[in-house]
Amino acid sequence: MNKAQLVEAIADKMGGRQPAADAVDAVLDAIVRAVVAGERVSVTGFGSFEKVERPARYARNPQTGERVRVKKTSVPRFRAGQGFKDLVSGSKKLPKNDIAVKKAPKGSLSGPPQALAKAAGKKAAAKKATGAAKTAAAKTTAGKAAAAKKTTAKKAPAKKTTAAAKKTTAKKTAAKKTTAATKKATAAKSTAKKATAKKATAKKAPATKSTARKTTAKKTTARNK
Repeated sequence: MNKAQLVEAIADKMGGRQPAADAVDAVLDAIVRAVVAGERVSVTGFGSFEKVERPARYARNPQTGERVRVKKTSVPRFRAGQGFKDLVSGSKKLPKNDIAVKKAPKGSLSGPPQALAKAAGKKAAAKKATGAAKTAAAKTTAGKAAAAKKTTAKKAPAKKTTAAAKKTTAKKTAAKKTTAATKKATAAKSTAKKATAKKATAKKAPATKSTARKTTAKKTTARNK
């Protein structure tokens, strides 16, 4: 029988599989914690659990036969109670409609032993701490998500404003370029007009001089006559 089968075996008596699983976990956890702390857990009619110290020793490797040094260690040990032994050996029969292990004497269940009470208190405190940590983590995650949304919402208008500013700057730059091109074209036209005027003046000047020479020649001829 494994743990799952044990839970199924007591599920009807505990009112469901989940309560049975919780009960098994709680019992095993309390026993393990008490034994690790060096305390002895004794269940009347069933047996006792305790921590045993093993000194350093030499042992042999079963495969090679080599002598190996074993360090000092601690191991758990279970000793079956007399009632458990009697049922296994067959000197006593298992009751059909009753609990196999002898019930605890009256008054012994008025309060849990100190070790079991401490273990139960530690487990409850651990559950509370875990629940509080999960709640805090959920709140932190929700806060971060809200902050991220707000930051994104703020960045979106900023991006739009930047795009509009870039468009405006591009328009101004294009206008400046157009104005500069217009000024250059106007300057080129003015220069061309001035050059044309100079050429015309230059052509008229020789004609005037020729006319003056002809007039002077006529006057000289008249005087000679």
